[in-house]
Amino acid sequence: MPSLISDKAGGPAPQAPRDIWAKVKERLAAESEAVGFSRMRVTVPDAVPEVADRLQQFLEAGHHGQMGWMAERTHWRGDPAALWPEARSVIVLAELYTPGHDPLAVLDQPDRAAISVYAQGRDYHDLVKKRLKRLGRWLLDQAPGEQIKVFVDTAPVMEKPLAQAAGMGWQGKHTNLLSRELGSWFFLGSIFTTIPLPPDAPEGSHCGTCRACLDACPTGAFPAPYRLDARRCISYLTIEHKGPVDPELRPLMGNRIYGCDDCLAACPWNKFAQAGSEMRYRGLVGAPPLAELAVLDDAGFRERFSGSPIKRIGRDRFVRNVLYAIGNSGRADLAGVARGLTGDADPAVADAAAWAVQRLAQG
Repeated sequence: MPSLISDKAGGPAPQAPRDIWAKVKERLAAESEAVGFSRMRVTVPDAVPEVADRLQQFLEAGHHGQMGWMAERTHWRGDPAALWPEARSVIVLAELYTPGHDPLAVLDQPDRAAISVYAQGRDYHDLVKKRLKRLGRWLLDQAPGEQIKVFVDTAPVMEKPLAQAAGMGWQGKHTNLLSRELGSWFFLGSIFTTIPLPPDAPEGSHCGTCRACLDACPTGAFPAPYRLDARRCISYLTIEHKGPVDPELRPLMGNRIYGCDDCLAACPWNKFAQAGSEMRYRGLVGAPPLAELAVLDDAGFRERFSGSPIKRIGRDRFVRNVLYAIGNSGRADLAGVARGLTGDADPAVADAAAWAVQRLAQG
């Protein structure tokens, strides 16, 4: 494919007119849809100067819990421009995973596992990164000599503030990104590039006086609108937190064993959510019986969740979560399953099993 930007020798043309870069951006948007993204927006790396202070306040309050990695490389995390000083644009991409069912219906089935919608299928890290790389290669074909770096939730990049600065949506009171056209259910990826693409206008908040997401949180993880205390968040507790969970919080977790969708599902903007087209984000996991999951050994866990984001927490943390759900189920017939794990080699699993047995005995 011939490039839009090159000199006679085939090298880069850094002084290309602005309208040429606008044409590149226009074609890039069309190509992003062709490879499977739902929306593309552009911002500049230094568009979020407020992030550093917000991050510092979050860390000083201890709201990151055991996520020590958030306190590392804060000079990059708090300033995207420092991550790669040569970058002149940040391309933000959204990929939908909108559920085709009520994600909260499983909460009324206490003997089954409630697993976050985003983890119902293949690992989004792999799928989104492949699309980013494909789109990045296309972009480099248009501007030989330029450079790119792709990121999807695995580097010190504050993707949600950048996405708001790019006009993709806004961070709601639950701190997640919302869009008037896409709703809540989408992944984010980004391409940093040396190409000076025209930036989009930032998006303002459209939450108004609504607090549906805050009121929906089972554990009260929001000390104030737009502030999250991860130490009380079920997504954090089931995925990031190592060891036993605070006994005060266990009953509030219900049957949620991997992530939590309550605050996302409660948002009224989801009535405008578009359907996702990537079927690999669906149908792999479902809502399996807790009794079936509790007895998985390490090999069985790895086999069952191969290719799933669930695999990354490991068997011990996963079974710990399942046992909390069994304890919350009110199902006396599951007591035997929990009792069989009271001697588990992992202390957190054994503790969760003993807690479940005791809680079920109390009726």
